[in-house]
Amino acid sequence: MLKVGLTGSIAVGKSFVLAVLAELGCITFDADKIAHAVMAPGRDAYEDVVGEFGPGVLAADGAIDRAKLGGIVFASAERRKLLNEIVHPRVIEEQNRLLLEAEAAAPNGIAVVDAALMIESGGYKRFDKVIVVYCDPEVQIERLMRRNHINRQEAELRISAQMPSEEKRRYADYEVDTTGEFEATRARVREIYEFLVSSF
Repeated sequence: MLKVGLTGSIAVGKSFVLAVLAELGCITFDADKIAHAVMAPGRDAYEDVVGEFGPGVLAADGAIDRAKLGGIVFASAERRKLLNEIVHPRVIEEQNRLLLEAEAAAPNGIAVVDAALMIESGGYKRFDKVIVVYCDPEVQIERLMRRNHINRQEAELRISAQMPSEEKRRYADYEVDTTGEFEATRARVREIYEFLVSSF
């Protein structure tokens, strides 16, 4: 099985790229969804996050409120690092389990894991190929403001908390610029898919 890492900063269009790869036949995993799962009530990460950040991060139903938690960690590099230390090992463990399952089911398949912090955490080294998604900085800010219903200052704070796209692109085997129309992005993803298929 060919294991592919898909990464890029916040609000650059990784989910769209992942969806196109799924349409083309790749087995896909979203690390953000995996993080949701490992922080669900009853899981180890849930207890650790609530123990460290307090009951103020909980929603009315007792689940972790990602917006409340995000407000804390994006404002403090130290708190963000602490959250990553709690959650990342569990996410990687779950990813590895899912990849093993996928490989057993489709040994000749292509598995793609979408993870925003793959390069920062060193997790990219586990993959055969790395795709980096990026877009024009102004487009990124507008997308994040619209998606998260936040103001420009908050959007810029969240973007600046991550490794810049220019830095991430240095690690790429393939790049996808999502600044333009959906069809242009789709065509680029299809092109990368053909490269992946021919690479093993």
